Amino acid sequence: MNLSRRNFITRTAAGTAALASIPAIVANAVPVKNSTSKQKYSLFGKGNTVLFQGDSITDAGREKEKELPNSPGSFGHGYAFLAASALLNALPEEQLKIYNRGISGNKVYQLADRWEKDCLELKPDVLSILIGVNDYWHKRNGRYDGTVEIYENDYRALLKRTKENLPGVKLVICEPFYVLNTKAVDETWIEPMKEYQAAAKRIAKEFGAFWVPFQSVFDEAIKHAPETYWTGDGVHPAMPGAQLMAEAWLQVVK
Repeated sequence: MNLSRRNFITRTAAGTAALASIPAIVANAVPVKNSTSKQKYSLFGKGNTVLFQGDSITDAGREKEKELPNSPGSFGHGYAFLAASALLNALPEEQLKIYNRGISGNKVYQLADRWEKDCLELKPDVLSILIGVNDYWHKRNGRYDGTVEIYENDYRALLKRTKENLPGVKLVICEPFYVLNTKAVDETWIEPMKEYQAAAKRIAKEFGAFWVPFQSVFDEAIKHAPETYWTGDGVHPAMPGAQLMAEAWLQVVK
């Protein structure tokens, strides 16, 4: 066996091992619920509308003209597509209608600017939001001058508005995350991002939302494979990172 072939097999084996460990990684990072319900995904009911909202991590290259429910093109290639596909596979009898309305670059105030069209008019029964990394990241490159206090206040106002219009909506709040030792993220991210994460968690608790601890999931994941295996720049997931996120999201809503 020549050296290049041996290296290829070694890299492939390492990748396979990491992929195979994704359910175990999530199990270690996401608390298992003590539920007496025998039905998985009891959060979702017959004919429910489910909406994924957020920034580029949720957007993941989706088309933005038709924006159809349950459509691969309208979902892009990220965690939302994987999570939605798994739900549709697990619950065909519920006839769920699932949308992705994430938009690259968004911060909380930009969600608010388009909330009527991209949330309230859709009348979601289950609403999942991942937002916050740009509220910090864009401060670093001078494109935004917001603060963590603005982030939290805007987020609270957005969810209050949502609840006033859709009192029965079930909320899933996802933790904004970062991964060190990658193209865009270094140690200077740690303390500021902890503040944004704490704000998002307070909001989730205040509104009785399901909480998806993505930071814990990625912190566990890098014990099993290098940081850049999961995300090249520390923010946008690679293929296994997207699968990791989908698995974590599904574990929380089961």
